[in-house]
Amino acid sequence: MRRRVWCGVGWAVLVTALTLIVYGSRAWAGASRTGPSRSGPSAPAPAAGVASESTGARTGAGAGADVGVPAIARVWPVGVRPSVLRGWEPPATPYGPGHRGVDLAAAPGSPVRAVAAGRVAFAGRVAGRGVVTVELAGTGLRTTYEPVRPSVEEGAEVGAGDVVGVVAAGTHCGASACVHWGLLRGGTYLNPLSLLPPWLLGRGPSRLLPVLTG
Repeated sequence: MRRRVWCGVGWAVLVTALTLIVYGSRAWAGASRTGPSRSGPSAPAPAAGVASESTGARTGAGAGADVGVPAIARVWPVGVRPSVLRGWEPPATPYGPGHRGVDLAAAPGSPVRAVAAGRVAFAGRVAGRGVVTVELAGTGLRTTYEPVRPSVEEGAEVGAGDVVGVVAAGTHCGASACVHWGLLRGGTYLNPLSLLPPWLLGRGPSRLLPVLTG
């Protein structure tokens, strides 16, 4: 009778030991697949403004900035730092309402300058308004200026700051005279202010300019 009791106890101990071994091995395998536990060190989060290698998404980009637009402008289209009468308001759909550029205050007859080097792709009239379009060198971007009386011809090479025309009278800004400045990549409108580096926008350090005499 005692032998049977000890046999039963022995089998119970053996089954319990085998169960612990099986479940222990499964838990260890699961841990090795999922990596370190939550209490272990975690990978650092990507810094703001850095592109993710896996998704290419950009985080923390400045509001109103267009990713992929180089800040290559060296001058404003008109004046030194003109007033922005109306900002860029991208439409929700390709044909929806919005403002596909920025309106800069400028008196009629004021010179209009290319903001960066490129080639004049168009200089003429569209819907009764004078328009100058400049393809920016090596970027796939083009800028537009209107209403303008062009002083350049299609195909002409221009540098940053070169005059491409003068502000023409128009009703685009109502009673206020202005130049509508646009930026496109293909058929997509972008924010032209993205072309301006911080020192032109007035957000960077002061720059020493030469003093003109005589």
